[in-house]
Amino acid sequence: MKNKIKSIGLMSGTSSDGLSIAYTEIDFDKKKIFIPFFKTYPYDKRLRKEIMMARELPLSDIAGLNYKLGMLWSDMIEKFITENKIKLNGIDVISSHGQTVYHSSKERVTLQIGEPEFISRRFNLPVAYDFRCGDIIAGGEGAPLIPFMDEFLFGERKKPVGLLNIGGISNISVVGKGVKTYGFDIGPGNTLMDWSVVIKTNGRRDYDKNGELASRGRIDFKRINKFMKNKFFKKRPPKSLDREEFGKDFVIKNFDFKKERTEDILATLNYFTAVVISDAIKRFVKENMDELVISGGGVYNITLVKNISELISPVRVSSISDYGIEPLAKEAAGFALLGAAKILNIPSNCPCVTGAKKRVVLGKLVNG
Repeated sequence: MKNKIKSIGLMSGTSSDGLSIAYTEIDFDKKKIFIPFFKTYPYDKRLRKEIMMARELPLSDIAGLNYKLGMLWSDMIEKFITENKIKLNGIDVISSHGQTVYHSSKERVTLQIGEPEFISRRFNLPVAYDFRCGDIIAGGEGAPLIPFMDEFLFGERKKPVGLLNIGGISNISVVGKGVKTYGFDIGPGNTLMDWSVVIKTNGRRDYDKNGELASRGRIDFKRINKFMKNKFFKKRPPKSLDREEFGKDFVIKNFDFKKERTEDILATLNYFTAVVISDAIKRFVKENMDELVISGGGVYNITLVKNISELISPVRVSSISDYGIEPLAKEAAGFALLGAAKILNIPSNCPCVTGAKKRVVLGKLVNG
């Protein structure tokens, strides 16, 4: 059986800022992932707004968006392949997470769009997609799925290590020798801060670079205590977060954007996000972690990382870049791995993470 796979992973997350593409070379025998090329191709503001508001769109518009994304992603992949001089005949699979427009752990339903048939036909390659459905059918919540990559890369570590991904939402995996891999969605990651910047600037900016604005603000601890009463934070894993629970409506409901300073809103939300993460670690991580490795866009928010480090001290905090993986590339590479596992027929969910009754092979396949 072929155990070395070349896979292109596609990720368009809850932040809806663009399509991340990772070209990976995966060795299943040595448990290694090499990522020679990675790039995020940004969406224009109109498309980003359309994606972020997708849940409120009529069905006809969602159907149209499904095709629009499939065609756009095909163009972006072609650009990526051309820029990096990648040979098509060497690629085994393209693996697409899709764009989540709805996910509910309570209802156990999920919907990702971005028609894979366009991609498969353009490049005459198999495309793996729709990874969450298989886990849901097996009794799981369909998320999170990246713990498979964490287990793949760090499962042989002698001491337990936590892998924290801070994207639109935050989630954690705990792996290591003797540890039965587990993980769960924690809560908001960048999403509340991003939405606040978008609202405050009328869309001129969409994030707080390096957490600079948050670092100059005043934290409202009373408000944070109120936010921490949300039942999700006390719910025991396995659990996945309904994407709509902490989004635009949350910040509009809890802040007066006309009267309150941007710096104060962001300082409060930044610290709240750090408290949510540290509380989840103290409450649900059973092992004494040797290290917390952070990935995702949140790793660049200096204020957020500082707040997390102080709250979970003495646990050492590091970046996934210390292990040769670009922080923003991890999720795209993770889905490249899931696609590779699909074509090798390797089970890739983690039941202790999602609550599934058994390990199953995830994804569907469109053949080129």
